[in-house]
Parts: sequence; C-alpha cells; structure tokens
Amino acid sequence: MINLKISIITVSFNSAKTISDTIESVLSQTYPDIEYLVLDGSSSDGTVELVNSYGNRISKFISEPDKGIYDAINKGIRLATGNIIGILHSDDFFYSNNVIEKVAASFNEYEIDAVFGDARFVDPINTSKVVRYYSSKLFSTAKFKFGYMPAHPSFYVKRELFEKLGYYKTDYKIAADFELLVRFLYINQIKCKYLEIPFLSMRMGGVSNKSIFSKYTLNKEIVRACKENGIKTNYFLIYLKYFSKLFEFKVNKND
Repeated sequence: MINLKISIITVSFNSAKTISDTIESVLSQTYPDIEYLVLDGSSSDGTVELVNSYGNRISKFISEPDKGIYDAINKGIRLATGNIIGILHSDDFFYSNNVIEKVAASFNEYEIDAVFGDARFVDPINTSKVVRYYSSKLFSTAKFKFGYMPAHPSFYVKRELFEKLGYYKTDYKIAADFELLVRFLYINQIKCKYLEIPFLSMRMGGVSNKSIFSKYTLNKEIVRACKENGIKTNYFLIYLKYFSKLFEFKVNKND
C-alpha cells in the first residue's frame, strides 16, 4: 500500500465563517495524493460560493439537502475512492501541514486498519489559544463503558471497512461517531496505531457541547451505543468522565 490515496471528507452547513480555514489546511498538506470531498447541506450563507471559488482544487463538491451530519458523512464515504478515509469538520483545521503525510507513513510502516491521535480545542475567535488538549494516548476499549473514545476527527481508517462493518448510524443525533468506534474497535477489534501528535485544532462550542440538552442527548446515546454493542454501563459511569476532563483544561500543548 505504498501509493495510498487518502480521502478527506468535510461536511458543512452555513459554515462560511470557518470553512476557509478547513479547506486551506487540507490544501496545504504536504502529502501529494489527497482526495478532498466537501458535502454541503444546501447552505444559504455564502458557503456554497466560497467552496466553489476553489474550483478543481476540491475533488468533489456537492450541495444538496441531507438528513443530518451522519447522512452527509456516509454520502461522502460512498463517493470517496481513496484507500483511507478521514473526516475534518467545517469548523476544524489541521494542526500542521504534514499530518496526512504522517498518517500515510503509519499505514505503510505497520500492518494496521486505522490510526488515531490527539486533538486541540481552541478558542473560536483566537484560534492560536489552546483551551483544552484531548489526548488519546491512554485510550483502551475497556474505557468505552465510561464514555471515552479516541479523538474521533483523528480517526483514519481503511475505506473497505465501512463496507464490511457498516457506516454511521443515522438514527443517532450526536453520538454516531462513538457508536461506530465501539463497533470497529471493540466488537470487530480492528488493528489500530496511536500517533502521539495533535491531528487538528477544533473550535470550542461544537454540537455535543453547545447546551445542557446536547450533553444529555450525547450521554443518552452513548449509553444506547454501549448496550447495543454488548458493553455494560450506566449513567453514573458515563458522567464520571467529566471529572477527568477537568485535567484536559490544564494541559495546553501548543507544539
């Protein structure tokens, strides 16, 4: 698999304020064989015009109604032609211009199905200010019952595994990424490699954290995902993770 094509999928909806950073960080990657797909949900704020301005530098761009973020991601996966699939949301951007180069090198060096790494949460206005550092280093599948998972946007996996193991479940509102990682890593025990690097910077204030109701929905779906996949858990165990998250705010890794 020396000549790997890596497909990166960005899903957007009314993301005109942030998606330029996302696109530029993809186009600035040093790795030469990247397929970049942008799936937009019929934005009305100028996102469509902005993405179109990049012309053929974006491999595939579709703007049409969808049934939510996971439906759009699945659409992107089915359109992708790369060996490896990764996701970069429209308010996130790569930490450095050689992230994908390191991802490809790992797949070529090790007999693995997927890689994952770390993520930085940054101030939505001052994106150079790190608010929280999400390390996936200590992750193990035993921690799924506590609601832990590797940083999902750092998860790069062989495209063929979606056909074998299934796509993102669209009847989840927030936690389909958690459910998919449980299914891939816990149930099917795919071979993964952890890379101790920040893959990306994520603006604070994402869907799962924007309100108390969002957090309630997230944790309810995490419990559901565990039960559907045979992991014994409960709300007490899931909510314990918030204590450990406090330590993430004390770790500001800027390099």
